[in-house]
Amino acid sequence: MSGHRNARRGRARRRTRGGLLLVALLGAVTLVACGSDDDGGGSSASPRPTAPDTSSFSGTPPSGLESAASSAVGSARASASAAASSASAAASSFAASVSADTARAAAAAEAELKKVEGRGNAVSDVSMTGLPREKTGGLLAVLVTITNRTDSKASYAVQVDFEDSDGKVVDTRFLGAPGLAPGKRAQPVAVSREPAGSDLTPRLTKAQRY
Repeated sequence: MSGHRNARRGRARRRTRGGLLLVALLGAVTLVACGSDDDGGGSSASPRPTAPDTSSFSGTPPSGLESAASSAVGSARASASAAASSASAAASSFAASVSADTARAAAAAEAELKKVEGRGNAVSDVSMTGLPREKTGGLLAVLVTITNRTDSKASYAVQVDFEDSDGKVVDTRFLGAPGLAPGKRAQPVAVSREPAGSDLTPRLTKAQRY
């Protein structure tokens, strides 16, 4: 009987040791699992940002910017061309309006001045004032004021020369004021036919009362 008791006690001790070993193993597994969870929790932090891969950059502006730049350049050129055309049209219009008003009187004045030697007898009755180029389309033009200082009606013929910087006459205009009453004045306009912007100086060359 004592032998059987001893055998049972031995088996009980072995079961106890086995149970303790199993508990120890389970505890170790639990610790490992907890450690893995902690590591996972730590990995949830935001990763450190990395620099972009510049090897993929082309170094050229986006096609949209290129298109906008081209459009701006084209618009500027178109505006400049339109401005030039507008200025040319304004110059032509101004010259045409003046010519229509003075053509007949100019022809009579030119014919009269061909008979005159020297500067004529009415230079003191004539004065000139330059007109702003923004009003003439860029052309050189002068307002010629002719005043009849006599006591009777008279006609006037005037010659205006346009000279360059060397004093050379490059353009000549003739103006007339037919049948001007005493004390009255006429104000024809002398317009140079040289291109707009030309650097010329107007000069009163002749003035004849007849």
